[in-house]
Amino acid sequence: MGERKGAVTMKGNPLTLIGNEVKVGAAAPDVTLLDNGLSPVTLSSFRGKNCVLVSVPSLDTPVCDMESRRFNEEASRLGTDVGILIISMDLPFAQKRWCGAAGVTKVQTLSDHREASFGNAFGVLIKELRLLARAIFLVDKKGTIQYIQLVKEVAQEPNYQEVLDALKKL
Repeated sequence: MGERKGAVTMKGNPLTLIGNEVKVGAAAPDVTLLDNGLSPVTLSSFRGKNCVLVSVPSLDTPVCDMESRRFNEEASRLGTDVGILIISMDLPFAQKRWCGAAGVTKVQTLSDHREASFGNAFGVLIKELRLLARAIFLVDKKGTIQYIQLVKEVAQEPNYQEVLDALKKL
């Protein structure tokens, strides 16, 4: 398992990412996460759809809240062949509460809290915090990674337009 020191920062302080760094063109690792009802969900269950995997530190922080709401808005314009998954280390109960309070219904929140399988498999687990780094992975209908955006400063939002433009090319 790899370590990338200083791969991301939080308020300018360098952090270490652990896990296997994935690359564009590789098969997306198939990991199991928990949905809001504590049921296991595998990433491979979304094959046949283009998927936007949005990795965030915690839905209960301002930037993650804004980012997740923005992707919820975008989801209503993208059609049924695109799935948007918001993945965090938050407990499923917290994710469900947040979705209800925010009125978020177009994206699916999934929890990686149990085994950090997503964080390790995609190389976005922050060693010092045991949270996920802010990153976006576009996975095509066949399960191949077509785009990656790792946000260098965890406290900043991603480049939404770049993600949407990459999604249009799928």
